[in-house]
Amino acid sequence: MRQHFPRPRVSGTTLIVTGLLATLAALAFPIWSYADRSGTGLDTLNTQSVPTRFGPLSATDRIFITKVRLAGLWEMPAGQQAEERAPSKAVETAGEHLVQGHTFLDARVREVAAQLHLELPNQPNDQQQGWLRTLTAAQGPDYERKFANILRRAHGQVFALIGQVRASTRNTLVRELAEDANATVLDHMRVLEATGLVDFDALAQEAATASPPPATRSPAPPGPTSAPGSPTPVSPSPTPSFSLPPAASSPKNPGSAKSSKSPEDEKNEKDAKEPKESEETEDAKDSRATKEPQGPGVSERTAAPR
Repeated sequence: MRQHFPRPRVSGTTLIVTGLLATLAALAFPIWSYADRSGTGLDTLNTQSVPTRFGPLSATDRIFITKVRLAGLWEMPAGQQAEERAPSKAVETAGEHLVQGHTFLDARVREVAAQLHLELPNQPNDQQQGWLRTLTAAQGPDYERKFANILRRAHGQVFALIGQVRASTRNTLVRELAEDANATVLDHMRVLEATGLVDFDALAQEAATASPPPATRSPAPPGPTSAPGSPTPVSPSPTPSFSLPPAASSPKNPGSAKSSKSPEDEKNEKDAKEPKESEETEDAKDSRATKEPQGPGVSERTAAPR
């Protein structure tokens, strides 16, 4: 004979409470897991920044200061070498700009590092030392070509970092240093490009392979179907001409103005004014006569007008 055990009853309230707890847990878990996750951009910024009296100093700020110092450690010797060995005036001029610019910039970065209590390198890194060896071994036109392209590539890389730091740093000293570095590096890029030896195709290909592809690809504008011909000058649009109203003349003196009324109108106006003038004269005489004092022996009768 089977034994029947009573089934436990689950009330509706228990089910509702259990469902609410499960929902809250599902909502809270992503927030907790994200807040605990390390390696995010904001987490890196907060944990790797140090406070200074000039503003927070981030890890990117410190990398930028180090790179400015390293650039001077190898580009000044490269510029001096170009001044001594360059067979062309353009490369010699580029060398002069390198020496002058990095002499100034190196003094600025050492000043900033001292105020921020940062230690700076005193030797170029391995890659920069390899570039110097390559330039030392080259001769003639080969030297000039390698000088222009190696230095232009290096300046382009640090130029991107300068823009990032200038746009995002919270430290006033780093911001001012970024502005000085921007002007110096831009000048160096221009004089290097003025040599006419920079391979821009190689620079573009290197940048395309070094940077990650964009998350969203934008369609490029369609290129020309055929080689464009000579530009046709565009004639300027004719200046629209507008009819101007007549110039306003200044009012003339009443005495010099000539009347434009006909003689008949002038006569009618004159005739209309004469009775009014006569009436005003009679009224004035009567008023004067009533105001005259009367002495003894003078009759109260008003004297007749003469």
